[in-house]
Amino acid sequence: MRTAAKVIAILGLLAMTGIIAYAFLAGDFNAEGAWLLSHPWGRVSMVDLYVGFILFSLWIVYRERSVVRSAVWVVLMMVLGNWTAALYLLIALLTSKGDWKRFWLGHRAEAV
Repeated sequence: MRTAAKVIAILGLLAMTGIIAYAFLAGDFNAEGAWLLSHPWGRVSMVDLYVGFILFSLWIVYRERSVVRSAVWVVLMMVLGNWTAALYLLIALLTSKGDWKRFWLGHRAEAV
C-alpha cells in the first residue's frame, strides 16, 4: 500500500509538472483564464478546485508543527494546486517511514 501511494504521488507530481509546463509554453494564461471564468461551469470548476485546495491545506496545517512552514505550504497549494498536493503527499509518505499514524497525524502522532 505504501509503495502504491508513493508511485501514485510521483506519477501525479510528474503529470502535473508536465501539464503545467505545457500550459505555460502553449497557452495564454490571461486570455484562457478570462474565458474559463466567463462561463458558469468554469466558475463551478474553480470553486470545486479551491474547496479541494482548502481541505487539503487543512490537513497540512494539522500535520505541521510550524506555523511558518504551514503557511508556506498553504500558499504553494493555492498557487500551484495539486502539484503541491502531490509533492506534500510524497514527502509525508517518505518521512513517515511506513508509519501510517505518523503519515496522517504528522507531529501529533507523538502525542497519540
